[in-house]
Amino acid sequence: MKQLSRLRGMRQTSFAEMHCSLARSLDLVGDWWSPLLLRDLFLGARRFDELVENLGISRNLLTGRLTTLGEAGVIDRVPYRQRPTRYRYALTESGRELVPILLALTAWGDRWATPPGGPPITFRHRDCGHSFTPTVACSECGQPIEAEDVDPVPGPGAQAGPGTRLIGGFLERRSEPVE
Repeated sequence: MKQLSRLRGMRQTSFAEMHCSLARSLDLVGDWWSPLLLRDLFLGARRFDELVENLGISRNLLTGRLTTLGEAGVIDRVPYRQRPTRYRYALTESGRELVPILLALTAWGDRWATPPGGPPITFRHRDCGHSFTPTVACSECGQPIEAEDVDPVPGPGAQAGPGTRLIGGFLERRSEPVE
């Protein structure tokens, strides 16, 4: 995982060295602006000024976030004009794989933090043409996943350490009845 020094300067804590996939993912896209930038790129914004206008983000902050996401391989920056040099931005394969996560988080927000008047966006599946509510499903059986349906177990890279102390003995005790 690439070091993200620009974003680090804005945070008190870095999760890049934690032996935890969630912590390391948050180190890349866990600030407030990055998911919104990724959302806007998914929705079709391509140019710096479009992102500034839609999000109301300062130009300096946007520059830093775009640089960080580019260094992490989440977005591509491609010149479209030479004098002065102007760039357009697009999601990489890594960035596109974040879209379902953003959709699921949006669905959670539609349920628990709905803006006045209801959800501002809905989603239609291109293959079947139906509107849908994004869900997280089991990759094996296709059933929707809820917290009570999941038993965490140590994976092949499990190590007890900062951010992963729950792996091992505690996970086994988790299934015991609480008294």
